[in-house]
Amino acid sequence: MTYTIALKQEEQYRIYILSDEDKQSRLEIVPERGGVVTSWRIQGQEIFYMDWERFQDPEKSVRGGIPILFPICGNLPDDRYLHQDTEYHLKRHGFARDLPWEVTTRNTENGAALTLVLRSNDETRSSYPFDFEVTFTYRLKGNTLTLDQTYQNNSSQPMPFSTGLHPYFAVTDKNQMTLDIPATEYKDNVEQKTFSYDGKFDLERDEIDAQLRPLSRQKTSLELPDRGFKINLTFSPEYTTAVFWIVKGKDFACLEPWTAPRNALNTGEDLLVIPAWESKQLQVVFEIA
Repeated sequence: MTYTIALKQEEQYRIYILSDEDKQSRLEIVPERGGVVTSWRIQGQEIFYMDWERFQDPEKSVRGGIPILFPICGNLPDDRYLHQDTEYHLKRHGFARDLPWEVTTRNTENGAALTLVLRSNDETRSSYPFDFEVTFTYRLKGNTLTLDQTYQNNSSQPMPFSTGLHPYFAVTDKNQMTLDIPATEYKDNVEQKTFSYDGKFDLERDEIDAQLRPLSRQKTSLELPDRGFKINLTFSPEYTTAVFWIVKGKDFACLEPWTAPRNALNTGEDLLVIPAWESKQLQVVFEIA
């Protein structure tokens, strides 16, 4: 097996390219732009959607690839939450997807693997008063991409958070796709109502933003018969929520694993809490079948 990691310098950012040459699988990661995966090509087929115009503007959030959500998923009312009687402001999906991550290790022994780290600083502490270290290892092997994650609390107090991924899958014909999400109801974030779920959505709507929970198993999938493959996501039990998001006229479908629903920092619902000086490990696996 031939695994490689190459480095390409673009005008704005350095791009790390992980390859499984025997399987014709190639992954691109931009650590300085939120540690985001921007492309995954298998045998010439691109798996992810990417809005490159937004990507070039550092003032805008990335819309495409796999943005990382931390320390919250979704939004808070007025972007606010209370911690120990102090009010803090956190924007939608947190700050991890906007900050530069540091590359710490590269490995090509049993797959192509790249490890990135995001550490707390004065900027993060102003909106999230904890010292932390978040480590992501992207491991590419054939048709499988594994994301091993470690959340380290370097504070002397318990650290609450939620985390998630926001993958944008490239979908040109949404009427062809088939979803498998193991839930029986969802909250519609557009209408702010809860509906029963039977595996289908009204794809003629301008936007679908559905939060599905609880999940009865740790796996979701998106099948694209017109493209000849199926995307399977498997994840740690801490991922309690799946979000499905599409916008009419845009060639993407997002199927997102979250550890908690929106506003968990205020409600405490499924909120993960790491004791002082301890850590938590999570995993999400993407498989193209």
